Amino acid sequence: MPRSVNAVASKARRKKILKAAKGFYGKRKNVYTVAKNVVEKGQTYAYVGRKLKKREYRSLWIARINAAVREEGLTYSEFIHKLNQKNAGLDRKVLADLAMNEPESFKRLVASVK
Repeated sequence: MPRSVNAVASKARRKKILKAAKGFYGKRKNVYTVAKNVVEKGQTYAYVGRKLKKREYRSLWIARINAAVREEGLTYSEFIHKLNQKNAGLDRKVLADLAMNEPESFKRLVASVK
């Protein structure tokens, strides 16, 4: 009886890994065993990077809000506390965008919170 190996599926699996490794340097792009390890490592970095991106943006927004609020004589924590007391439904992304692109309206917001 002939040996059954399901070559179609295994070839497709290898092809998928090598396609993901396209553009890598040296054996990383065309040797399956090396490419498999590198692609897997790259995917873990991509996963972690998606989480880090959220943290980094939040810290950037906080820094921008803090800089804009200090010009008005408040600190970031005081400003956020007073915003929460007023139940303003603005998140840090929107506040940072206001502070950067529309400073006049941001100043009016800070004045209304004071």
